[in-house]
Amino acid sequence: MKRPASPQPVTMIEAFIPVVSLIVLVALSYYLFGDAGAGGPNQVALVVAAMIAVFIGWRRGHSLASLGEAASASVSAGIGAIFILFAVGALVGTWALSGTIVAMVYYGLQLLSPNYFYVTAAAICAVVSLSIGSSWTVVGTIGIGLMGIAQNMGLNPAIAAGAVISGAYFGDKSSPLSDSANLAAAAAGIGLYHHIRETFLTSAVAILITLGVFFILGRPGDFDASAKMAAMQGAFHISPVLFLPLILVIVLAALRLPPFTTIFLGAIAGGLLAVLVAPDRVLAFAAAKEGVPTWIALVKGIWLALASGYKAMTGNPTLDVLVSRGGMDSMLNTIWLIITALAFGGVVEKCGVIERLVSPVIAMAKSAGALVASLVVAVIATNIVTADQYIAVVLPARMFKDAFARRGLAPVVLSRAVGDSATPTGALIPWNSCGAYMAATLGVTTLSYLPYAVFCFVSPLLTIIIAYAGIRMPRLPKAPGVV
Repeated sequence: MKRPASPQPVTMIEAFIPVVSLIVLVALSYYLFGDAGAGGPNQVALVVAAMIAVFIGWRRGHSLASLGEAASASVSAGIGAIFILFAVGALVGTWALSGTIVAMVYYGLQLLSPNYFYVTAAAICAVVSLSIGSSWTVVGTIGIGLMGIAQNMGLNPAIAAGAVISGAYFGDKSSPLSDSANLAAAAAGIGLYHHIRETFLTSAVAILITLGVFFILGRPGDFDASAKMAAMQGAFHISPVLFLPLILVIVLAALRLPPFTTIFLGAIAGGLLAVLVAPDRVLAFAAAKEGVPTWIALVKGIWLALASGYKAMTGNPTLDVLVSRGGMDSMLNTIWLIITALAFGGVVEKCGVIERLVSPVIAMAKSAGALVASLVVAVIATNIVTADQYIAVVLPARMFKDAFARRGLAPVVLSRAVGDSATPTGALIPWNSCGAYMAATLGVTTLSYLPYAVFCFVSPLLTIIIAYAGIRMPRLPKAPGVV
């Protein structure tokens, strides 16, 4: 086949090649390296798949320079997520140093029962995320504390992570403060609150199902945390004052400050709180040389916690594991994964892979239910291929908009289907920026928590079910004179 002089659409076989290559390579990575694949092998798989996509794009007439620019532009679009990851790493480090994480675990052990922990964790995260509209902020703050509580209760970390993520995405999908909800409404061309009213119906049913599942998964039996709580109190002198950084983050998020700013200010607040409530701990962690001024040593301790995380030496192994964490450098593997995934996504989008795969699906959808189901599949495929939640909102909405209009379906049906599927399913894909973030922040691999992220897969299923049932499927008004 002769290489065309100008870019041409890819064939169906060419569109499948990079996608299938990625799936095969990631599956091989998991087979060879298991959960350690996220530490490098998965990134190699994504780079190889990207190079395959580059070759196909070049064969179809795209210049190597334009394909490189597409990859760079895609990575640039993810810079915000990368900086949020750095901020979360810094926050975890200073909150571990100050005792904020231990305080969350301590009071959680007092208030929460193992019998109802999963359902309670999901409910707490749902309420907070609905208030602030950010799943990432909820997971990076309250979620970390809840995971520490689950660990000390001896509960399944994968189920606990699934509960945290399920609750967090309820608010991310349903809150008027959510950036993804605003984007879905804009992509469909409707008002935000019209979109919120429709998506809240499916969200409410999905969260009720989710809470029911986690209630059933609760572990019956007694639990005595007195020894662990005594160890925490002895090492960290716990008081409600330690919640000040958490309160600051929630307030700043509610005021709609950007996520990076909100989280990093929370990290700084954690460091300052550590200096105020536990200066000896900060000085010991800094290990400053003799003769160094105290204030310099305190700055060094905070700086280390922000950069490399806190390393505890309390003498209690369980407690040391709980609080030895964080630091910007702890997020580097995840950032590497996101960069390679976004580069792959940028190349395949430039080549028109998604459009080529989806066009026949749209043509085959003969009913409104089938059209909605096709859209959900296209959204999930876009989340898989481009590794970006926002592209998964905008690109399929743009591709299906005319098809929905031709079927006489109101734009809110489009926005609801996109919101129900794009936002939550990104957390189920290991190399998607959302899935990578959740795994890195909660310390549980994406494939481990995936079966328990109930809300994330119930939500798109519900939107398909109600479409086939003909429930809440408003039509476009007929033009005057049309019978």
